[in-house]
Order: sequence, then structure tokens, then C-alpha cells
Amino acid sequence: MWSIARNVAAGDLVIIWQTRELIQPLLITPGKDLNSRFGYYRHADLVGIPYGSKVGSRNGKGFIHVLRPTPELWTMALPHRTQILYLADIAFITSWLDIKRGSSVIEAGTGSGSFSHSVARTIGSVGHLWSYEFHEARANKAREEFSLHGMADIVTLTHRNVCKDGFTVEDTVDAVFLDLPAPWDAIEHAKKALKKTSPTRICCFSPCMEQVLRTVSALNDFGFTDITMFETLLRPHEVHQQSPQSLTQAVEKLKKLEQKREDKRQHQIARSSKRKRDDLLETDADNLEAKRLRTQESAEEDVGIRDIPDAVVDPGQSTNQLSPIKISVSKVSPDVRGHTSYLTFARLVPTAPSKIRE
Repeated sequence: MWSIARNVAAGDLVIIWQTRELIQPLLITPGKDLNSRFGYYRHADLVGIPYGSKVGSRNGKGFIHVLRPTPELWTMALPHRTQILYLADIAFITSWLDIKRGSSVIEAGTGSGSFSHSVARTIGSVGHLWSYEFHEARANKAREEFSLHGMADIVTLTHRNVCKDGFTVEDTVDAVFLDLPAPWDAIEHAKKALKKTSPTRICCFSPCMEQVLRTVSALNDFGFTDITMFETLLRPHEVHQQSPQSLTQAVEKLKKLEQKREDKRQHQIARSSKRKRDDLLETDADNLEAKRLRTQESAEEDVGIRDIPDAVVDPGQSTNQLSPIKISVSKVSPDVRGHTSYLTFARLVPTAPSKIRE
């Protein structure tokens, strides 16, 4: 797709990595300059350096990394013309649709071309992607990018309203991906485009549950099976290294935490008792007894670490006996990254030919 040479050449498309949030594509054109808050760079200075190089600015304000494009990096750096698919959704869709080298795929809703690049790499030169875009200006821009990136032989891009006019192929593709405002209107056309000689699959990308419901109804009406819906979310893990603690240190730390918890519980009990005394004249005896029993049961169930006998702790163990080796630990983030869209999948199984009685 992109240049496979070791070094950057004039006319190559490269990815300029400045920060995790600031990644941009750059067409190397000698005579032009790149200016950013990390310094000033001449395109001519980038010609001939190996991909992956760290390049310092000419005015000493910072540096950049010059990377070879990949579909993953392109997704992070591409100019957004529409909402795009990100890596988590792309990987899941590619896997579930069983897209592999040599597959024939339809994509309706080219948009910014994020999914198109990943599919083109997966199917390779022996596969083919038919991509359809309703918006003419977006279709023309995507066609230019596909040609520049060396994908013209793999991707056929058509400006077309597939919901009304259908697709340009029939009984041809292994998988269909619909990223449309009304995917249910394209289900019938998708069924015609899918192969009838082997099981095939379809995926609809919809941001709203109302769209999912109408899509599922259409899939049922046109004979699709195994209909299911997924939502992909990211939960980051924070990984860091720390030195292991001795048993004595660990137990002491747990005891302090348990003591703090016990003090808090006793404070809550004291506050509860005060409220009981204040409300004694207004509360009947039965309710008071029930509250007392609940407080007593809670106290009996709260077993603290201070109940552990001291005999299990080795008093002779010291921190000097610990190995200097550090261990890697991870902490799961309590926050889950926001929703993008719902993924509705289904399969189309060939109908067995009916036997004609003689």
C-alpha cells in the first residue's frame, strides 16, 4: 500500500508523530517546510533518513518522529471528513466478518476511509473491496487518497446511493459492512450482493438503539440468522513496577487500614446511637429493638485482620532480605471510554436446493 523502502524518499507519505494527541500525515515535498510548536523542519532534511527516525528541529524547540504509515497510524492521523471507526471496532468487525486474505468485501459509507485502509491490507492484492459513498465530494477525496496510497487496484470506489439504487455487484462478496443512517433500507440489496454458495456475513454500524431495532427487523425479514449485537468499550490498565514488601510490612499496612475502617465504623455506631436517643420518644420499642439487632449483626459480621494471630508473622524477617527484583502490577481504570456505536451482526446461510419428486 505505502512505500516499503527502508528510507524516506521524496513523494512519500509519512506519519509525523509529535505527541500522543498530535499525529499528522505529511507528503514529503522538497522545498516545503513543516512548522509546529515543536519546531521548524525542512522536508528536504527528511529525505534519505530511515523510517522511525527521531528528528530534531532546526530551531531547537523540540523533535518529531517520522514513521511509516500503517492502517492503525492512518486511523489516528487521517483528516476527518466524517465520524470514523477506531481500532477497537475495526478489529472486532474484521474478525467477526471473517475478512481475510483473498476476501471480497462491500463497504457502504466510505466516509474518511479509516475502515477501508484496514480492509485493504487484510484482503491483500488477491482480494477486493467495493466501497460506496453517497456524498460526491467525500467520494472524490477518498478516491484520490486510495490512488495516492497505492490501493487503486484493491478498492473500487463508487459514488452511489445504495439504499435506493443497490450495489453494482450480485452474488459476489463474502461480507458486507453498512455504515449508513438507515441500514435497513440496504439489507435487501446486501442480500443480493452476498454469495449464495457459502455462508456469508453482514455487519451494521449504528449509533442509536432505535436504528438497531429497525435493522434487526429487516435482517429477520430477509432471512438472515444468528443476529446479535455488540458494543466495544475500552478499559485502560495502568501498569507500573514496584518492589515487593515483606510479610511484616504487608500485615502492618493491612492492620492500619483495618484500624482506620474500624474507627470509622465505631464513629457511625456512635452517631446512630445518638440518633436513637434523640428519637426515643418518637419511636416505638419494636423499631428500636430491630435497629439494635441490625447494628449488632453488622458488628458481628465485620471480621477484621486484627483477629489474625501474631504468630503467623515472622518477626525476624527484615527488608534487607528482600530481593531487589521489581514486580509489575496493574490497576484497572474505573472509567470506561465512551460509546461509539452498536455493531449488529448476522449470517446468511445458503438455502438447500429443494428435491423435485419424479
